[in-house]
Amino acid sequence: MTILLQHVIDAVSVGGLFAMMALGIGLIFGIMRLINFAHGELVMIGGYAMWLVVAIPGPLVVLFSIAVVVALALGMERIAFRPLRQASPATLLISSFAVSYFLQNLVVMIIGSRPKPFTFAEGLTQNLQVGELRLPLLQLVTIALTIAVLAGITLFLKRTPMGVLMRAASQDFRMARLCGVRANMVIAAAFVMSALLAWAVSLVYAVQTGQLSPAMGLRPALIGFVATVIGGLGSLPGAAVGGFLVGVLTVLLQILLPPELRDFRDAFLFALVLVVLLFRPRGLLAVRAEMERV
Repeated sequence: MTILLQHVIDAVSVGGLFAMMALGIGLIFGIMRLINFAHGELVMIGGYAMWLVVAIPGPLVVLFSIAVVVALALGMERIAFRPLRQASPATLLISSFAVSYFLQNLVVMIIGSRPKPFTFAEGLTQNLQVGELRLPLLQLVTIALTIAVLAGITLFLKRTPMGVLMRAASQDFRMARLCGVRANMVIAAAFVMSALLAWAVSLVYAVQTGQLSPAMGLRPALIGFVATVIGGLGSLPGAAVGGFLVGVLTVLLQILLPPELRDFRDAFLFALVLVVLLFRPRGLLAVRAEMERV
């Protein structure tokens, strides 16, 4: 029973991390029909922003890094995506790749390509012993953060005027604009929420790995995209479900695979994802929203 509970906690914490990543990607796709592969660089920049000012008090580190990530997300939307809203989906996709590689190489030029040790919030790496159960504090914080994020997004989308506008825009942006919805305001709000989710992922992921690198956002972004596709593009509940499903599959493969095959865990993971999509090509929670972009 102790081993089972340990595996359940591992699966929920990993799934929570992937769910937050998938929600950040799904928010932008739901409104703009844009798969923003530069979302991983928001995670990377969040980690480096904390690393740059790690000597100042913790709350100020958090506020500074959040401000940097939000400002970067808004700048990304204003400079790279707003002028291309009427362009083809392929053009928008290429733009997101360009932003991603630009930010990676900018960090390499300014800070360097060598991994940097990440020492912020070292207390999260400690373990709590409850009887025979060993509970890593970081996993408990990840689960609590995921619950808070899911509850916050749900309340925001259902109980606030901006949330209602974002839901309307995700269903049919053209009709929403005809009804007076300001496109720039709604899209900017979506990028801000996406940036906050990216910052939360960057905190957990950087503490978990203990180091920062210019390419650290690639794997979370890829996993988040896969989780979004599994859940159903355009569906925020689907993105969360997809994230948790990928997390559970990751932990199960780590447990069930023989030691000599565990290095190929991701290959088996994507093979299972392919099987899921063969039976549910539109995702587990496909939406019927209009697919016109703004």
